[in-house]
Amino acid sequence: MTSPTAAAPALATGSTREQILAVARGFIETRSYLGFSFQDVADAVGVRKASLYHHFPSKEALGIAVIRAATQGFKDWDAARAREPKDALESYFRMYRNTLNAGSGICPAGALAPGWDVINDELREAVRELRSTQVTWLTGVLGALMPARKKGASVASLAAYVFSSCQGALLSARMTGRVDEFDEAIAQLRSSLPG
Repeated sequence: MTSPTAAAPALATGSTREQILAVARGFIETRSYLGFSFQDVADAVGVRKASLYHHFPSKEALGIAVIRAATQGFKDWDAARAREPKDALESYFRMYRNTLNAGSGICPAGALAPGWDVINDELREAVRELRSTQVTWLTGVLGALMPARKKGASVASLAAYVFSSCQGALLSARMTGRVDEFDEAIAQLRSSLPG
């Protein structure tokens, strides 16, 4: 499954488990969930494939751990910042651009969408939880930016639209390899939002 042009993610420091998670996340963001094997992870971490099973009984368990860590990472990112709603939204766009490496990577949850019908239910639920966490957060931020007369069910729909637009902008930038592709899409999105 290894492509000569698809380099392994940089090896993280920390425990073997943390290294496995970091390498798997890098593969998911650049190759997709279906684009790497346990052997690819073992090779990148520098352990035997059998050693991976000590930490994760299956590739699905590894994928679930990566997505749950991403969900917790988002929650930690939010908790570490006290911002006004407009600044929070801008920070969200920057997080997508910089943390998710616009132009060279995609969101780990979004990377599972192409194989949606072949991943197990628990992995799909982990992806849905990450999406729900972000959409709920966006609903609060956008709700604070919208005039009271426009609030209601439309805020949740707008939040889902912002999430989807960010995912699509990452995907488009990945296809072209151009960060400015992401920036241009977000500029259009920004101009359509309240506040």
